[in-house]
Amino acid sequence: MNVRINEAWKELLQPEFDKPYFEELVRFVRSEYASHTVYPAGGNIFRALDKCSPDDVKVVIIGQDPYHGEGQANGLCFSVNDGVQFPPSLRNIFKEINADLGTPIPTSGNLDRWAEQGVLLLNATLTVRAHSAASHAGHGWEQFTDAVVATLSELKSGVVYMLWGNYAQKKGAIVDGSRNLVLRAAHPSPLSAHNGFFGCRHFSQANNYLLSMGKAPIKW
Repeated sequence: MNVRINEAWKELLQPEFDKPYFEELVRFVRSEYASHTVYPAGGNIFRALDKCSPDDVKVVIIGQDPYHGEGQANGLCFSVNDGVQFPPSLRNIFKEINADLGTPIPTSGNLDRWAEQGVLLLNATLTVRAHSAASHAGHGWEQFTDAVVATLSELKSGVVYMLWGNYAQKKGAIVDGSRNLVLRAAHPSPLSAHNGFFGCRHFSQANNYLLSMGKAPIKW
């Protein structure tokens, strides 16, 4: 399992890596990769951090669990590899962007293009056993990703946080809304998208805020 992590994040999060819970988490994850099919590939576990260094973060989107279907998860929340059919939540995200900004729905669900512009696409749990949703929840990942959000909130202001659904909203509760733009809406899942995700206009709000802070908007 070839794990790598951005050096700037590694330095900031070193206190977490040294804690007993993280040592237990590493043992659990190594055991899972050795004995089961686990997603994403080992080299992509920290890909959300690798693709978006702390200094570059403009927007944070919080997901819950990596996709657990074959070939889907690539280490960025809501993102899938090129050529993979859009999962329902991602399809709804693209629909909202289209309605909000008029941006055409893309042909690829790979969100590298967002990460490279400063969008941190962070799942709460960074690994999952194949075809078993939330199978790696409760083993320490949530504590680690809480530390990522807390570190970022302490380090930076002027960041847009998009918190979709109750789970993300609880995880983002630590963020200071007076120093950042905190946007809340229903989750884009087909089960809840019509209860406030569609029409939330988070993407235009994010860009207007970034422009007001003298930053380049995101090309969604």
